[in-house]
Amino acid sequence: MIADNKIYETVVWPYRLLGNLLLLGLIWLLTFGVITVRHNLVGKQIDSLLSEIYSKTAAAGWGLEDVTLEGQQKTSAAEVLAAIGLKRGDNILEIDLKDICAKVQTLPWVKKAVVTRRYFPNGIHISITEKQVMSIWQYQNEFYPIDEDGEIIETEYVPEHNLLQIIGEGAPAHFNALLKIVKQDAELFARLKAANFISNRRWNLIFDDVEKGITVKMPEEDFETAWKKLVKLDKTRGILKRKLTFIDLRLKNKVIVRLDVSDNNE
Repeated sequence: MIADNKIYETVVWPYRLLGNLLLLGLIWLLTFGVITVRHNLVGKQIDSLLSEIYSKTAAAGWGLEDVTLEGQQKTSAAEVLAAIGLKRGDNILEIDLKDICAKVQTLPWVKKAVVTRRYFPNGIHISITEKQVMSIWQYQNEFYPIDEDGEIIETEYVPEHNLLQIIGEGAPAHFNALLKIVKQDAELFARLKAANFISNRRWNLIFDDVEKGITVKMPEEDFETAWKKLVKLDKTRGILKRKLTFIDLRLKNKVIVRLDVSDNNE
């Protein structure tokens, strides 16, 4: 029995030693992790090292020399420079491109920005895609430019040409769906001057003239079918060329019109 026990102990002790070493290693790792979290030693060391690298590289000729812009029309260079906060001599390797991109995209006209580093000379290049004004929203006696996504562009704007005017509460949120359908017929879309969103549920379309044109009352549901009916009526019967004040397409099987009687005395 004694001999057997000695053989057993001879075989087992290396495994016990290995187990103890592994346990001690695990304890050490946990202790080091706690210390690191509490004192952020690794983070401080890395930050210190990076600061030293940036300092050395800036002194060695890696300072920012220029910021170039591309694609902007309504966004000024001064606005971009103020937003990004860079200055000549900043270490080009230290500049966070994602941060610069996010700052540029906060500007009112900027839809998308792409920021890249360039070397020899050292510079930052910013390519800008700007929002396009698709309509003017009239609400509570104020006018707001609306982009292709139906979003308000939060800036002052003077229209450069005649734009589709949308009216009513909630109109911008439904503008994309409207535009997708009415642009299917370019000829009729060109004559569309205003779209009034009624009671936050349906559209009245005004053709040719905002004040004196023909108003077409569209249904709350199945707008596209009603629009195709209007296109067909205009191409086959010239309904929008007649002297009418309104056309009512809200009923599926009926078209109701009202004549313009203002010229009867002529």
